[in-house]
Amino acid sequence: MSNHACESCSDKQGCGGKNEEEQALCTALARIKNKIVVLSGKGGVGKSTVAVNLAQALAMAGMKTGLLDVDVHGPSLPRLLSLGGERARLDAGRLEPLSAGPNLWVMSLGFLLSSASEAVIWRGPAKMGVIKQFLRDVAWGDLDYLVVDCPPGTGDEPLSVLQLLGPEAKALIVTTPQGVAVDDVRRSVTFCAELGNPVLGIVENMSGHVCSKCGQVENIFGSGGGEALAGEAGVPFLGKIPLDPEVARAGDEGFAFLRVHSDGPTAQAMTRIIAPILAMAGSPTEKPLQV
Repeated sequence: MSNHACESCSDKQGCGGKNEEEQALCTALARIKNKIVVLSGKGGVGKSTVAVNLAQALAMAGMKTGLLDVDVHGPSLPRLLSLGGERARLDAGRLEPLSAGPNLWVMSLGFLLSSASEAVIWRGPAKMGVIKQFLRDVAWGDLDYLVVDCPPGTGDEPLSVLQLLGPEAKALIVTTPQGVAVDDVRRSVTFCAELGNPVLGIVENMSGHVCSKCGQVENIFGSGGGEALAGEAGVPFLGKIPLDPEVARAGDEGFAFLRVHSDGPTAQAMTRIIAPILAMAGSPTEKPLQV
């Protein structure tokens, strides 16, 4: 087994002492080049929308991309990608991720529930177990990127994900400009530091409003909170995404905004944010995104 596999594990004593399930996890993680965990200490900041558009942009740039939804109590990716009602299939004892277009594969607990209204009432160990299965037993194959969409906060799900992925996983933290959001998101930065995971950067979402008539951006919710937090914490600031009615419409209709929009302030802002992430795989950042 390669050293890369061992670097992906939280247990640094080597694979020789691991049981079969732990070795299977190491082997699966070794086939994923870049691991990005999308976090936020605050709910309602558009974190899943950022995760979906990031994964879509990576896929459109030719990167083999997996998108994993670990929001156990409120999985939203099936709806955001028009996969509601779909069910995951087993093949040779492994779960097959669902295709969401060229180069993009998705897995969510929503694909395993009997209905969209089914409530999941689980404690921490059960959540840890299903997240481990999603990383170990889903047939992701060889990926350039795995993007993991976490629920808000610093609880069981983000903790389990970062512990299982190991210190090479990088966090992308999403906030909105308001002080109440920044205060909560600040805890996400501390959370990553305590776990030993680097922060890839902070994204300020809903930073200004795009007028549907003139296209100008007005800062109705303020601006700059995320950038100030990045400066305070000494982590990169990746950029600002304005509040755009077209982004909300895309989510309601079940497709990633960047799949159909390549121009305008919102698409340009998202493209700037994604450029340094593409560079992680050695991809030229000026390469146009292709559906």
